[in-house]
Amino acid sequence: MHRRIGGQWHCRNCVAKFRALPCSRCGVVREPAIRDEHGQPLCPYCLIIDPANQEACRSCGRHRPVSVRTPDGPLCATCRPTKTMTCAICGRQTPCVISKTTGQPWCRACTKRWARCSSCDEAGPIYGGTRAEPLCGACTRPDTSFWRACPTCGHTGRVHQSGPCARCTLDQRLQELLRDNTGQTRPELQPLHRNLLTVEQPATVLVWLGKNTAASLVRELATGSRPLTHAALDELADTKPLRHLRSVLVATGALPARDEHLARLERWITRTIAERPDPDQQQLLHRYAVWHVLRRLRRRLGDTHASYHQAAGAQQHVKAAAILLDWLAAHNLTLVTTTQGDLEAWLADEETTHHSAAGNFVRWASKQKLTNLDFPTVRWSGPSVVIDTETRWDHARQLLHDDTLKPEDRVAGLLVLLYTQWPATISRLTLDHVDAAEHEVRIRLGHEPVILPEPLATLVRQVVATRRGHATIGDHGSSPWLFPGGQPGRPISAYRLGQRLHQLGIRPGQARSTALFQLATDLPAALLARMLGIHIDVAVAWQRASSGDWANYAAHVSRRIDP
Repeated sequence: MHRRIGGQWHCRNCVAKFRALPCSRCGVVREPAIRDEHGQPLCPYCLIIDPANQEACRSCGRHRPVSVRTPDGPLCATCRPTKTMTCAICGRQTPCVISKTTGQPWCRACTKRWARCSSCDEAGPIYGGTRAEPLCGACTRPDTSFWRACPTCGHTGRVHQSGPCARCTLDQRLQELLRDNTGQTRPELQPLHRNLLTVEQPATVLVWLGKNTAASLVRELATGSRPLTHAALDELADTKPLRHLRSVLVATGALPARDEHLARLERWITRTIAERPDPDQQQLLHRYAVWHVLRRLRRRLGDTHASYHQAAGAQQHVKAAAILLDWLAAHNLTLVTTTQGDLEAWLADEETTHHSAAGNFVRWASKQKLTNLDFPTVRWSGPSVVIDTETRWDHARQLLHDDTLKPEDRVAGLLVLLYTQWPATISRLTLDHVDAAEHEVRIRLGHEPVILPEPLATLVRQVVATRRGHATIGDHGSSPWLFPGGQPGRPISAYRLGQRLHQLGIRPGQARSTALFQLATDLPAALLARMLGIHIDVAVAWQRASSGDWANYAAHVSRRIDP
């Protein structure tokens, strides 16, 4: 018993509940830790984060609550020294603390780790076991009296916290945000509520909803002050939090899916045209950007979505046209009055940029009879990078046999090194592109599937079985992508995939050129196009560059005289 109240003894928890008052700062009903200068109660959390109670950490210099004082000065919780020991879970020699559950050391990374328990198959925080066979709290220590139970749902598994568990707290927070003025949740937002409430790590959603941007937007959508449409979200600044919220809404079915790269390109073109001061330039740029660049991109895409590089390439063409028009306006010129010498002067000007991309605009204007300028194209004469076959095979052998590397990185790297695929193409592969039969694995990169040899086939099977992106909100493992990304329902970006390959020492552009150069030497162009998904003109150009022109070989054979 802790203290006598009203003539009866009460435990510490009941005393805290009896003394609970709304905090004057955060509003949480909790036992006050102290009262401020006005006599108002402050909860322990607000007392700790009060700037008056924080000091500059001697190590990192940040103003934070003092965790420990040393002869040299105060240290925060992050910089507080911990003893280096062998973690009982991951086995690393690293700073560790002693676990109250097992009495053994565990590192900071393992204290925050979530995984699926190898014993009960439940996903949650890991308290014991090993990295290969993790165990949840209940399986690590079956003694139910050791764990604190949630007063709302009765779930056990916590050592310190005595209030509602993270999932119950999340449910309450979602109800506060998603209910409209009538106290009901809109039907189109109910899947969002269910999806967020059933994520494996509810604490992650709580942190996300704790950010003002996400919470305020969700509240606006719930109350109807902002319509739940893509157009309404497009009115806001295109920030990362907004992109993530949009992807969550799309993944949960609250918003229909759309081509985000193409939509952002269209908005950028609209803004760029509207910023032109000259109405004639606005009309000209609109004709070029909308009716030529965008139209050609849509025709090329068909039913697929644009990649980042495709949208960026179209944006560069429009930007180059705007730069050239600005230069002409600064020199009191138009497309009609500009001479070839003026164009050559612009190309020779070192202060101007986007010279190559502007050629597409000049050729379009000439075709539309808007100018007499001539801007010839440059024919591709072969690869400009070094064709290093030995390095290519060294990387391939490493990816095939180094089991310490991630399977998804090994598969992506081998698709570049052996099958000449761009990271943008690899990132957009789905499960439908892979046919994992009992005795063989096929992958469809072009019109015809390719049979994968071992051990690449085994690696692809492993990626299909264990694929998992970094998105913990709005994605319950139902992603169709072979390489899921950080946003729910989206694949890994080509840029991020390229970064991961760079970390392995693979330069995707150079590696692809080397592979394509060698394959074009050995295979006919038609076969390359069908199997690898490249255009027939590209295959023919590479075949000629590699001196493996099968058409010349066929003509030579036809001219032979039989003995």
